[in-house]
Amino acid sequence: MDITKFETMIHELFPRELLEEFDDDYGFTNTSNSLIKTIGYSTNLSIEVIEQARTAKVDLIITHHDAWDFIYGLKDECIKRLKEYNISHFWIHGPLDYIEFGTCTSLMNKIGIENIIRFSEYINLSIPGVGEFKESKSFEALVDKMKVELDEPVRAWKNHGNKVKKVGVLTGAGHSTDHIKFALDQGCDTYITGEASLYTIQYAKFAGINLLVGSHTFTEIFGVESLVLKIKELNENISLVKLQEEHFELNHKE
Repeated sequence: MDITKFETMIHELFPRELLEEFDDDYGFTNTSNSLIKTIGYSTNLSIEVIEQARTAKVDLIITHHDAWDFIYGLKDECIKRLKEYNISHFWIHGPLDYIEFGTCTSLMNKIGIENIIRFSEYINLSIPGVGEFKESKSFEALVDKMKVELDEPVRAWKNHGNKVKKVGVLTGAGHSTDHIKFALDQGCDTYITGEASLYTIQYAKFAGINLLVGSHTFTEIFGVESLVLKIKELNENISLVKLQEEHFELNHKE
């Protein structure tokens, strides 16, 4: 597959309106080659990810996040190594958060939510996805399921005594109290996200909604995986490599 074909696939998979709305929130950081045989994927672009890609002979890295400008010097070093190793890099942030197969929906699928009522959208701010389990389950069972799927510790606050039925999900930095309020207004009894602040925790407790918090990286990796699997469906000759990232955000083991 050449890189032009890859760009065509992106426009086939994502609605034109969504790509136009987030036209500065996706694209190539580097294009060093035109022929793509192996795609590596991860949530973040980092030195460690690029070095793995080099070892795995990856032609194109796809990530959710670009290297952040405010991690000073990282982006320049990433571009330097991508050019040196002849690896292209494509990132897609907003469009992947707000599409039907995107980050929130992919996490809901992973934790076994059968009825997805709405996927996440952007309407002046990020709107959580909402889904229901066909059969209510205990809070503890949901926490265990999250730990298994994310393969990391999950911070959990049980703020009522009922079973879990309806869940609001906003992966990554879904820590605004506005996000939790939206979930509450939709009748959710539990809220899941990838970051939390003092205000997130306080409001969830005050409002009586359960709160589960994984990491930004590992609540969003399933959306990237969904995307690369769709690309492989369109071109079966492509090989996929998951580029491993550390569970550094939670910084402890259980």
